[in-house]
Amino acid sequence: MNTIIDYYQRKARVGSFIHLISSTDEISDYYFSEEERKHIKSWFRKEKQNIYSINRAPGVQIIALVPDKKLNFTIIEDIRRLGSDSTTILKKYKIEDVNIDCSLDTEVLQPFLEGLTLANYDFLKYKSDSKDLTYPKRVLLRKDKAYTKMVREIKNVNDAVFQARNLVNEPLSGLNAPIFADFVEKTFNKLPVKTEILNKNRIKALKMGGLLGVNRGSKDEPVFVIMEYKPEKAVNTKPYVLVGKGVMYDTGGMNLKPGASMADMKCDMSGGAAVVGAMMAIAKNKLPVHVVGLVPATDNRTGDDAYVPGDVLKMYNGKTVEVLNTDAEGRLILADALAYAKKYDPKLIIDIATLTGSAHAAIGHFAIVGMTGKAKTEFQQLQKAGEDVFERIVEFPFWDEYGELLKSDIADLANIGGRYAGAITAGKFLENFAEAPYIHLDIAGPAYMAKKWNYWPKGGTGVGVRLFYQFIKSLSKK
Repeated sequence: MNTIIDYYQRKARVGSFIHLISSTDEISDYYFSEEERKHIKSWFRKEKQNIYSINRAPGVQIIALVPDKKLNFTIIEDIRRLGSDSTTILKKYKIEDVNIDCSLDTEVLQPFLEGLTLANYDFLKYKSDSKDLTYPKRVLLRKDKAYTKMVREIKNVNDAVFQARNLVNEPLSGLNAPIFADFVEKTFNKLPVKTEILNKNRIKALKMGGLLGVNRGSKDEPVFVIMEYKPEKAVNTKPYVLVGKGVMYDTGGMNLKPGASMADMKCDMSGGAAVVGAMMAIAKNKLPVHVVGLVPATDNRTGDDAYVPGDVLKMYNGKTVEVLNTDAEGRLILADALAYAKKYDPKLIIDIATLTGSAHAAIGHFAIVGMTGKAKTEFQQLQKAGEDVFERIVEFPFWDEYGELLKSDIADLANIGGRYAGAITAGKFLENFAEAPYIHLDIAGPAYMAKKWNYWPKGGTGVGVRLFYQFIKSLSKK
């Protein structure tokens, strides 16, 4: 259950409240006595903290102090985290309804609500004694026309993020490639998004050698998922194409992963989940931008006919690839999808994938690794969107010399580039298949968390959904 954001009809004095203020001078004498106000002011002054709570039956009073500074993306993120901290307090006391007492602008209230609601997530599907842990269940605002659009947008984007998290958290037994395809069809059946699912026979007919090769060891057939959102008055004549890696589970193939590295590999389709979530948010909020989403989906197993190191695969665009490591499978299925994107004559292609441990090792979970060759302007726009939602992108070099590391003695390319610069050589490999301005995003770090971090839960984070939504929203305004 997601947190409901609703409106109260008249100002109450009893119950749980979050008092969102920019100065301790704004602490209301409507809710607090003079003695309480003096104590709270003294506490903030001494402790140098930005949140204080009082468990005062029959509810909790939370005073959240917004930084009194000019808003920028870091201050806005601080406000989101203030919302997340408020949820932690409300969960502790199992508060179902909370009122927001705020006279600040929507520029402050919106990120606070985002943090509060994004933090209120639990994946309990497989808990036999699961209980609804959504606290608060309902957030009440004063009735204000200025809030209506904001609340609707937050709800739609949060729904998409939570859906992406759910997909990532599903084990393979509950979400293989065919089940994923069925989910996509049912989800977009109620939205203005055209879907098409290419089955194994269609994939064979198109000669998508990367997707077919990775799938050879699996008992489940692969799918190629196509989603197209094309509003009547789109601001763009050429679509933006989002491509997500859909490896539903990755054993490493014949280059089998160590057991400890395999436990969380249900998350290897986080890129595909991000594309699905982004398409949901874009369509629900009716952004006037033509967008296409592509997700090649399979698992990577060690079955009787599994591909092996030394095999040569012929890709959708005709290029041949020598497989030196079967655990570098994501780039093989993405290559087919990037080449397929050519049919849309795209303005820009962006892929998103949990692609390399190298990216995770380089910057941890704090940012996304990004690269581009011929889309510098768009990359800067995407970075700005990343700052806006605090899904930051660190640009890695994309020099031609890195492509030299991918040479093969017997094929056009090798699927790995050696010991060093693995995140970059993975991107350079994919560049060979994108025939349009292209951006590569590696989310191996932030896609799946070992423990909770602010409003990101343990497990799937849904990273990429808000990033893509904000990027496409910024384009719609231009």
